[in-house]
Amino acid sequence: MSHVESAVLVLDCAEPEELAEFYRVLLDGKIQPPDGGNRIELVGAGGTRMAFRRDLNAAPASWPRPDDSQQAHLDLLVAAEYLDEVERQIIGLGARPLETRGSAGRTESRLYSDPAGHPFSLRSARHLAKPKSH
Repeated sequence: MSHVESAVLVLDCAEPEELAEFYRVLLDGKIQPPDGGNRIELVGAGGTRMAFRRDLNAAPASWPRPDDSQQAHLDLLVAAEYLDEVERQIIGLGARPLETRGSAGRTESRLYSDPAGHPFSLRSARHLAKPKSH
């Protein structure tokens, strides 16, 4: 049996405070009290755990890489009917749409970079349902 309790996606960036705030809003999360170092942790409302580590020499990732090798990226799952709304929100927060080969119009997977240049995608998740209105 493993003693590993959880995993945390750590993104290196020059401004961890700004990037943590971007994902805090996007994931409806809470920023954990800093431990005094150059790392900020976030727990999203759905349990997603992320951390942001200060690296003044961090360079944005390229997507897709010319040699077609896979890079790490974050998939954000969104109910299909909310894709357009979430897209407007993330662009308003500072995300940038990424150009990809073979991408024609609206699809079920949309690629972006966060304000520090890390790639991520919005993916429709048909099993996620709209909350019922009361």
